[in-house]
Amino acid sequence: MSKLPAAVAERFAAGELIAAIAQDAESKDVLMLAWMNEESLNLTLETKRATYWSRSRNSLWVKGETSGHFQDVLSLSFDCDSDSILLLVNQTGAACHTGERSCFHSEILIP
Repeated sequence: MSKLPAAVAERFAAGELIAAIAQDAESKDVLMLAWMNEESLNLTLETKRATYWSRSRNSLWVKGETSGHFQDVLSLSFDCDSDSILLLVNQTGAACHTGERSCFHSEILIP
């Protein structure tokens, strides 16, 4: 496993979660935002399947574990402040729990 940026390791050591943005590797569509802790990030790196931390369930969550709508992770990048992660994924099925391809399907047009 690659060494984590120092700022990421510090955030995890402080018990913080990091925002994780899943983006479709082919279409570049933003699919969803979730949260990661150190354990979910390590599992994602080991399995190459997106694993997140569910704040509502207070537990690990492998995307697609119950729905079959997995996210196979191709690459992972941290932003400049190390407070968010971008996952490029191959999405199987819908990313959103509503059945939509992306969680960002409620568009508001700016006049």
